[in-house]
Formats: sequence, C-alpha cells, structure tokens
Amino acid sequence: MCCFSGEVTAVAGTQIFARRAEPNRQYLVYAMRYDAPSDLAMILPLPVPSRPAEGAVQFIDLSDYPEFFADLGTGFPLPRGEASLPEAPALEVHAVGSFEASFVPQMSAFDRLDPRFRIPPATWAELPEYANYGFAVFKLRAGAREVHPMAFSFPTRAANRLFFPTVHIHDGTVQPRAFFDHTLFSQTHGTARRWKAAGDRTLWPASKFMKLEKAARLIDGGETVNRTRIHGYRRNEDSWLRE
Repeated sequence: MCCFSGEVTAVAGTQIFARRAEPNRQYLVYAMRYDAPSDLAMILPLPVPSRPAEGAVQFIDLSDYPEFFADLGTGFPLPRGEASLPEAPALEVHAVGSFEASFVPQMSAFDRLDPRFRIPPATWAELPEYANYGFAVFKLRAGAREVHPMAFSFPTRAANRLFFPTVHIHDGTVQPRAFFDHTLFSQTHGTARRWKAAGDRTLWPASKFMKLEKAARLIDGGETVNRTRIHGYRRNEDSWLRE
C-alpha cells in the first residue's frame, strides 16, 4: 500500500517481495521512489491475527543490500525489445538501516504515534476492512529519494495466501481507482497458477542470482521466483496470491 501520512508529489517504481516464513508468518520487502515536501510516514496495513503483541513484527535491516530488487530482476530474462527492468514512533521505535520504524498493533494505537505520522481516523473509516489489521510504519524524510528496501516479517491470519499491500492513500484521500506502477515478486512452494499467465518465473533457483548472505533469510535459495507487473489505472485494492 502506498499509504502516506502527508503530502507526496510523486511515487513510482514500487517493488514488493513476499514469501511464507512459517505456516502463520510472512516475509515482506517493500521499495519505491518518492518525492515529498516534508517529513512523513508510509503506513502498511497488515492482516495480522486479532490482538497481536507489540513485538509481533520483526523488522529486518537491508541497508547493506540496496540492490535486493535489482538482483531479483536479473533472474528474469529480458523480453525481446525490452531495454531494462523498471528502476528500481509512544510505541517502540526501531532503527532499521536509514529508517525509523514502528508496529501499530491495532488502529486505536495510532494516537501513540507522532501526529505527523498518522492518517486521520476519517480516512480509515472509508476502509472498514482494515479495522482488525496491524500497521507497519516507516518514517521517511522530505525530498526526492529512492530508499533501500524496507523489510520485516509479520504474523498473518491468511495461512494460504501471500499479502501485498498495494492500496493507495495519498493526501488523506481514498479513491476507487488509482494509478499503479508496481512489480510484485514472490516465492511459493510449487507453481503459483494465478501468476503463470499474468507474470513469469525465473528459470533458475534464487541462489543463482541473489546474494543470500545479505538477504537475511528472506530468500529461499533453492526456490525459483515469481514476478508480475501492475501498471496503469485499476481498482484501488490490495493484492493477494493464493499458494
């Protein structure tokens, strides 16, 4: 979800990786480019179980692996005629590389964040499906920036599906349709049929093109990687992949 607590003038090149960590836990890695006139937060709603502990989300520092998504892209041969792949908080505050991050276990806990890094309650009221979600919050600095990947694992109540936060909330408003510029990666056990037609898969296991020693167990070196791209205007909603 490109969900921001303040004004952004541009967001592009969003890339998200998802993989099952344990039967009831998921890895998520998120990267993008953005431009904002002032400091703000990006907020990622997460389908966590009811009443999760405040330490339920484990943040992972990928500041030593800024090329995480660039390496993922090398596993996919370029289609003919394609020149390149897309370019790539009080609650406890975690220092995660160049970010400060917090986990908000439920919507009512947002008042324990700095007001600059909240989204108005009236906005959330337009999205009642998130009433029982938790939220990963990353503080971002003003300016035009391309940040290193934000990574964490979280307990999930969706045992048979992988979750990709893709709903857009910009400037405190929710639109029924939004412009998407996303590349979604995943690793699943076996072929993800839904993406077989809509996307593509690597020909080789991830160990052939990823720096596993830098990937903090996020990547299964013995599995291939799935990829699909979402570009253009479409229904404003999160994305799921059934395993």
